[in-house]
Amino acid sequence: MPRVNIFTIAGKKSEQITLPSKIFAAKVNNQLMAQAVRVYLSNQRKAGAKAKTRAEVSGSGRKIWRQKGTGRARHGDQYAPIFVGGGVAHGPTGSENYQLKMSKRMRQQALFSALTSKFKDGEIIVVKGLAKIEPKTKEMMMVLEKVTRNWPCVAKGYAGGAKLETSRASPKAMPAARNWKLTLVLPELIENVIRAARNIEGVKLVQANTLNTYDVLNGGKLIFMKESMDKLKEIWI
Repeated sequence: MPRVNIFTIAGKKSEQITLPSKIFAAKVNNQLMAQAVRVYLSNQRKAGAKAKTRAEVSGSGRKIWRQKGTGRARHGDQYAPIFVGGGVAHGPTGSENYQLKMSKRMRQQALFSALTSKFKDGEIIVVKGLAKIEPKTKEMMMVLEKVTRNWPCVAKGYAGGAKLETSRASPKAMPAARNWKLTLVLPELIENVIRAARNIEGVKLVQANTLNTYDVLNGGKLIFMKESMDKLKEIWI
């Protein structure tokens, strides 16, 4: 049975809980996860590109020279695709449909595979008491520093090896954090947690009921609020 430590917002181990095997001890299917990511990204894509055909280019449709007797190739108007300034042949229309489908069961198994993979890599952390945090960026950064080992040590005034004044430490002032990823999984929209975390570079907020394979695989370390684990059990068990 998969087990994980629960940390307080002070960074101290509080207890251990058993995670549902269905979600965190599933068979890891790399092919299915890759398919789920492709479907997700494709469904985020929108047809924004649009090129004019020769019929849509503004201008006269007059034949540029007579059909015979000039020694030159025969042509119609000057807006054919072979001419500079002419229309585009087989260009984007702006109405392309990039939507892909994936069955509910396949999406579910891909998500379980991703969560299992993260658990095996030791990239899942559970924190309790986070809902009571003050809605301040500094407070959230201190919590993150205490519950994760890879986060810059803001509380001691260091970031990326350069000494900083703790009171002035900010996400922009920490070069070591810029390429660092962390996903905070919320059970629901909690205003003070959102306000505390939204300005921290590299931190993404997602709700447990919208968590997907792409969010998990592309999210770096996953920090679950204790209530988020209960929400996952409610949804999937």
